[in-house]
Amino acid sequence: MERDEIDFGTLKVSVLFRKLFIPTLFGMLSISAVTVADGIFVGHGVGSDGIAAVNIYVPLLMLFQGVGLMIGIGCSVVASIHLSRAKVKAARLNVTQAMIIVTALTLLLSLLIVVFPDRTACLLGSSDRLLPLVKDYLLWFTPALVFQMWTAVGLFVIRLDGAPKLAMWCSVVAALLNVVLDWLFIFPLGWGVMGAAFATAISVSVGGVIVVVYLSFFARTLRFCPLKRSRKSLRLSLRNVGYQCRIGSSALLGEATLAMLMFVGNLTFMHYLGDDGVGAFGIACYYIPFVFMVGNAIAQSAQPIISYNFGAGVRERVIEAAQIALATAVVCGAVVTAVFIGSPRLLVGLFLDPATHAARIAIEGLPWFALGFICFIVNLTAIGYYQSLERVGIASGFALLRGFVFLVPSFLFMPRLCGTEGIWLAMPLSELLTALVILGVSLWRRQRIG
Repeated sequence: MERDEIDFGTLKVSVLFRKLFIPTLFGMLSISAVTVADGIFVGHGVGSDGIAAVNIYVPLLMLFQGVGLMIGIGCSVVASIHLSRAKVKAARLNVTQAMIIVTALTLLLSLLIVVFPDRTACLLGSSDRLLPLVKDYLLWFTPALVFQMWTAVGLFVIRLDGAPKLAMWCSVVAALLNVVLDWLFIFPLGWGVMGAAFATAISVSVGGVIVVVYLSFFARTLRFCPLKRSRKSLRLSLRNVGYQCRIGSSALLGEATLAMLMFVGNLTFMHYLGDDGVGAFGIACYYIPFVFMVGNAIAQSAQPIISYNFGAGVRERVIEAAQIALATAVVCGAVVTAVFIGSPRLLVGLFLDPATHAARIAIEGLPWFALGFICFIVNLTAIGYYQSLERVGIASGFALLRGFVFLVPSFLFMPRLCGTEGIWLAMPLSELLTALVILGVSLWRRQRIG
C-alpha cells in the first residue's frame, strides 16, 4: 500500500493543496462515474423509463451518502485536531468509533428498506408504471449500502493518514469495475435495471473492502484500535460520534440538498411533463454528482490543511488555504458551466437517442440548469471552510438555505413564472441566493473582526 508523507503544518500551502486536490478530484469523479455508467448503459439498454426509475431511487442513496460524509468529515476534523496536538490514540479511537456506528446504522436501515420495498418506492415518488423497475434497483443495490458508507467515511481518514493516491485508486478501481459489469449484465446477459444495480453493488463493495483492509493493516497512523465493551465505553463512543455528526452536519445537508433537488424535481417534472420529463431530469441528475464532487473535492482537499492549522493556531495558513480553495472553485465552476452550455446534445446523447421526446426535453433544459454550477461549487467550498473551523451553526445554516429554504420555493414558483424553463432554473436561483447570503455574512464577519 502506497503512503505519502505529508506535513500539514510546514509544507507550502499551495503545494499541499495541489498534492491533495488532484488525486481527490480524480477519486471523486470516479465515484460519480459509477452512477453515470449506470445511466449510460441503462439509457441505451432499457430506455428513458430505466433512467427515470434509477433517478427515483437516487435521493435515498444521496441521504445515505450524506450520513457517510457527515461522519467522515466530522471524524476527519476531530482526528486532524488530535493529530496536530500529538494525541494519536484519541485520533484512532475516533476513527474506530465512527466506522462501527456507521456500520450498525446502515445495516439497520438497509434491512427496513429491503423488507418494505413497495412502500419505500412509493414514498420516493414512483409511479405505477415505474414501480417494478424501481423495486429491481432497490432490492439489488440496497444490501451494498454498508460498503458505500465504509468508503464515504474511510476515504477521509485515508487522505488524512497521508495516502491521497490510495484514496483516489480506491474510487477509480470501483468505477472501472462498474463500467465492465454494467456492460456485461445489461447487454450480454440482458438483466436490465437489475443488472445495473447488481454491477454497482459489486463495485462499491470492492471499494469498501479496500478501505477496511487499509485501515486494519496498512495505515501509517490512523489504524483501527480495540474498543472497550462496557456501557461507559459505549456512551463515550456515541457521544464522540455525536460530536463528529454535529461538525459534519452541513455535509449531510449538502447531500440532502441533492436528494431534495432530485426528489422535488422528480415530482415537479412528473406534474408538468410526465414520465418523459422525469427521464429528462434524470439525465441532468446523473451529471449533477459530477458538479457536486468537484466542489466536494475542493472542500475536502482544503479541510485537513485548514483544520490542522486551525488546531495549531496558525491563522495565516488557514486564510491562504481558504483563498486558494475559493479561487479553484470559481475556475472549476466556470469550466464545467462552459462544457454544459456548449455541448448539451452530446451530453444527452450519451444516455438517450437525441430524437426521443425525453432527450429533446433534456437538450433544451440542460443549458439553463448549468447556469447554477459556479455558485453551486463556490457554495460547497464556503460551507466546507466553515465546517473545517468547527463553525457548525454557520455551515449548517448555509446548507439549509441552498437545500430547503430557497430550493423548494424555487421549484414551486419558477415554473409558474417562466414555464418549463423555470423548472430547470430553480436550482440556479437557489444557489445564487445562497451565494449572495454567504458573501454578505462573510463581509459582515470581516468588518466585525477588523
